[in-house]
Parts: sequence; structure tokens; C-alpha cells
Amino acid sequence: MAFVARLFLFAGFLIAPMLCSVDTAQAQIVAIGASNVAGRGVSSSDAWPAQLEGMLAAKGRNVHVTNAGISGDTNAGMLARLDSAVPQGTKVVLLDRYGGGWNARRRGMGDQNAELAAIEARLRSRGIRIIPMWWNDALRQYLQPDGIHFTAKGHRLVATNMLPAVMGAVR
Repeated sequence: MAFVARLFLFAGFLIAPMLCSVDTAQAQIVAIGASNVAGRGVSSSDAWPAQLEGMLAAKGRNVHVTNAGISGDTNAGMLARLDSAVPQGTKVVLLDRYGGGWNARRRGMGDQNAELAAIEARLRSRGIRIIPMWWNDALRQYLQPDGIHFTAKGHRLVATNMLPAVMGAVR
């Protein structure tokens, strides 16, 4: 009998850490796009996906925002990695509709509107809500010296302006 009790105790020690590491977030959100999603030129904690997660937490939302931004990415690149970047269980995707197309045009690859449409269609077919990344001319005053990438204040402005739409999506 003591052997069986030790066996159950040992099994409990093995299983308990796995139970404690279960993600309890009520909604999984993925931000996907290019460098202004990735946070090029600022710390990862200053990138708008991380700032948005903090703002959501401050509003009582237990949500994890995964930053799936890659500097220099194109819409074709996002489409190619979509299934791995947006795992099963994702409820909302925050989509950078600008950076990927801009990067493609800059390389002479065209607008890649078909790829963007395919990204959106694939996400919708999975029942995932799409919220485009907020962009406004007001951001131009919050660009780094390269004139392309947001400063930390620019990232904060993006997160602040996306907050109401994301709050509505994760009720």
C-alpha cells in the first residue's frame, strides 16, 4: 500500500507543474505584420503589441498579445507563415495592412493586394476576428529619424487607438 501511495505522490509532482503552466488568458490575440509591429528601433516592451497587452491588463482583461511582426516582411511572407504565426485558439488578429505592401513595393514586388486578401480570407475561414492596425497621419510626428519606424511614443499612440476595438473584441 505504501508503494501505491508513493506512486501517486510521485505522479502528482510530475503533473502539478504542467497544470500550473496552463495559459489562463481568456483570449489569444496575435499581432502580425512587418517592422512597425515587430518594434524595430524600440525595445520589445515598447512595441505597440506589448503596450496594448499592458493596457488591456490595466482594464481587467486577461489577454495575451503575441507579437508576430517581422521587420522587412511582405504580404507574401505573412501569408506563407500565417498558420504557424497564428496558432489554433487565436480569437483576434491585429493585422498590419500597410507594412507588408510597402516592403513589397520597395523591392519591386508590386502591391501584393491578392496576398493581403488571401490572409484575411484564411483568417475569417478560421473564425478569427481581424482588426487592422491603427494608422493615422498623426503618427508622422512620432517617427524615428529614418522616417519609417515608430518611436516608443508612436507605438503607444497606436496601442491607445487600438484599445477600444480590441476591448470590444475580447468581452
